[in-house]
Order: sequence, then C-alpha cells, then structure tokens
Amino acid sequence: MSRSRAWAPVRSLMQKVSFEETVERIVERDPRYGRDAYEFVREALEFTQQQVAGMEPEGQRHVSGQQLLEGIRDYALREFGPMAITLFDAWGIRKCEDFGEIVFLLIEHGILRKTDTDRREDFQGGYDFQQALVRPFLPANRLGGRVAAPAPKSEPA
Repeated sequence: MSRSRAWAPVRSLMQKVSFEETVERIVERDPRYGRDAYEFVREALEFTQQQVAGMEPEGQRHVSGQQLLEGIRDYALREFGPMAITLFDAWGIRKCEDFGEIVFLLIEHGILRKTDTDRREDFQGGYDFQQALVRPFLPANRLGGRVAAPAPKSEPA
C-alpha cells in the first residue's frame, strides 16, 4: 500500500455519528430546545413522509415545510393528545417557527437534507398552537357552541 493511500480516510470504515450524539452537540451549543424536541421532529418527519408517500410519485419522500407542520400537528395530536402543547412548551417550542429552527439545525449538522427551495421561512405562519392543539379537546360549550338546556322537570298532574 502506498504511503499516501495509507493515511487517506476510508469513509466506509469511519464510524458515523449517531443521531443522539449529534443532538447532544446541538443542545450543548444551542440550548433553546430540549433533546426530546429533536427526536419528536424526526419521528413526525417520518410520519409525514409516510402520509405524503401515498400522494406523491413513487420514490419521492421530500416534504415541504408546510406539509411537515401539518404532519407535526397530526402526529402530536395522535401521540400526545391534549398534552402536546404542554410537552412543546417544556421542550422550548412555542410557535411553528421553532420547528423550522430545529429542522435547519438538523440540516446544518448533516442529519437532514434540504432542496434548493427549502427555507426557514417555510415554517412561518403555520398555525396557532391553542387552535391546533388545544381546541380539538375542548368541550362544545367552551367552543362557543350552545349546549342544550336541561329539560324542565315535569310537575305531577
């Protein structure tokens, strides 16, 4: 083996950094979001890709920022129900733009890929957390709907 070849890094033998190790590094440098937020985004992305795969030509798995936000909402409601907004708050996520920040931090660290048209701004103006995550669990009378008045008691004749 030649000397120059012996010192050249061999990618196939290099150990890949795990998702967890990468998130640990991100959180050390930028503690805005909890570790679980990154795991949730990864799971929600997989969920969204599966949902979109049925609508897209075979092989396409890329989702837009708006598609991901819809998937995040649906996945959060399915997995956490009315606790979703509480968990998001504990993780430091208070608006849709926070999901965009997490996605782009994962892109910057090589965990996710983006297209030339993907931008952080794609996550702006997604939805209001109260409307999207709390409202589905409120009883009708808290939603401005009218609850039928109790039937009057009949008096004995």
